[in-house]
Amino acid sequence: MSKLVGKVAVITGGARGMGAAHVRRFVAEGAKVVFTDILEDDGNSLEKELGDHARFIKQDVTKADDWATVVSETESTFGPIDILVNNAGISMNKSLMEITEEEYRRILDINQVSVFLGMKSVVPSMQKTKGGSIINISSINGLVGGAIGYTDTKFAVRGMTKAAALQLAHMGIRVNSVHPGVIETPMIAQDDAKEAIQEFAKFIPNRRIAKPEEVTNIVLYLASDDSSYSTGSEFVVDGGLTAQ
Repeated sequence: MSKLVGKVAVITGGARGMGAAHVRRFVAEGAKVVFTDILEDDGNSLEKELGDHARFIKQDVTKADDWATVVSETESTFGPIDILVNNAGISMNKSLMEITEEEYRRILDINQVSVFLGMKSVVPSMQKTKGGSIINISSINGLVGGAIGYTDTKFAVRGMTKAAALQLAHMGIRVNSVHPGVIETPMIAQDDAKEAIQEFAKFIPNRRIAKPEEVTNIVLYLASDDSSYSTGSEFVVDGGLTAQ
């Protein structure tokens, strides 16, 4: 049985990688999905593939005005929002002494500020349905140390999730974070990270890198009514890496 029939979802960073896996699965499970990204060609292609239950909107997730547009267009196209997946993010494998202030602030805006803006923007829409589910994609680097900038912001996402969960619980809105480990996405193929990720993967107890769909399974659970009593929690998808 489809788990998201009648639900309206917004998914950021949805044009490729993990985000695209989430979009495809949500549509397959009966949701109507607005997905956003800065990758316009990839977004338009995925929208064409998925048909009438998916709509792509080009969005800069760091801009409040763009968030207002996404919420407005989602409501006019599909109705009030039931689900938000804050998936957009970037990484950079530079040391504390190498990273510039400009680079650091860019990571902060995309990985952290966008999550704040997303949650703040969708709550009035979710109140129209008397509930909702917000899923913030953090990382295992929101639990343990890693690259400067990326780790900082992913810890912040974890903290924002808990704070928002407590503040929104009385509205029937649940907020949880997902913490993927090493996942097979375009992000880990970046020239500045690829070698380090390949070396890191040797230490995964499950001895493999995960497929995006394995993260999607957890995101789907949190988006659906199956997780109706879960809020303010971390859900780890890392092949046992942080259990060591």
